[in-house]
Amino acid sequence: MKVLITGSSGFIGAAVTRAVVAKGDEVRVLVRPTSNRSNLDGVPVEIVEGDLQDPHSLKKALTGCQGVYHVAAHYALWARDPTTFYTVNVEGTKHLFRAAEETGVERIVYTSTIGAIGLPRDRGLGHEELFPSESQLSGDYKRSKFLAEQAVLKMAQQGLPVVIVNPTAPVGERDIKPTPTGQIIVDFMKGRMFAYIETGMNLIDVDDVALGHVRAMERGRIGERYILGNQNLSLREVCQMLSQLTGVSAPRVRLPWKMIIPLAHMNTWLANHLTHKPPRIPLEGVRMAKYRMHYDCTKARKELDLPQTPVETALKKAVEWFHQYGYA
Repeated sequence: MKVLITGSSGFIGAAVTRAVVAKGDEVRVLVRPTSNRSNLDGVPVEIVEGDLQDPHSLKKALTGCQGVYHVAAHYALWARDPTTFYTVNVEGTKHLFRAAEETGVERIVYTSTIGAIGLPRDRGLGHEELFPSESQLSGDYKRSKFLAEQAVLKMAQQGLPVVIVNPTAPVGERDIKPTPTGQIIVDFMKGRMFAYIETGMNLIDVDDVALGHVRAMERGRIGERYILGNQNLSLREVCQMLSQLTGVSAPRVRLPWKMIIPLAHMNTWLANHLTHKPPRIPLEGVRMAKYRMHYDCTKARKELDLPQTPVETALKKAVEWFHQYGYA
């Protein structure tokens, strides 16, 4: 099978690319001319240049492909120009999938986000049948990915052969940016975490996420969503695991969520109007911390046989990689 992978130079995309190559498929990757391609070093793939905003380049990249993994997204908790989230994540996805229909692609896996999964009001576990309330869409990234997923679900109802996967918070090697979750690990390693907010998250090894994509391509049901996650943890528990791995003391001070909000507003204002650099305390991240983002991953475990590598192992791989490449 010949497949096109978007976002292959990024964290999840690089892991997906390696997993698909290991499976034996013929792989073509779409990258922008300005992309950092270090994550593709040594990987036997065909590289084509293009852009999600250029339909002609998308049709050219898709020609001859039977499958598509659409992993590319603008993933950040802040952007100098918020419209970027919508032009890339929403309109770019529509461009790609229209081109896929026109070129006769037989199977698509779309990488959504856990932010498009709703959380129950009783602090129970989120699952694939839930969609987020307006208050849970805490920023432009989440909102844009939710709108993109809604468009994809509509296209699936109209016959697009797409399976949707919703990764939780992956950790592991090659987080070159790093992602917001990776930045937590780097900040911890540098001793920058003096306190913590008591929030919840679900962590998973990025290589397990990649295999979840492969198995969604092989056996996922068209039009269905699958949460790719593993262990539900509090941020305090994550810090304790990182302390055991690094020898850095875990923060002992717990700060109330409401105490951080004013600082996040100030940091974001400075980023928007003065520094034009990502804020140290991103407002969207603090707003997300209000929710205990714990999920039921049973569906992907049963239907996709999603691997469940111990989270401690995934964190160890991340710590070693960040140390090896000079992040901390």
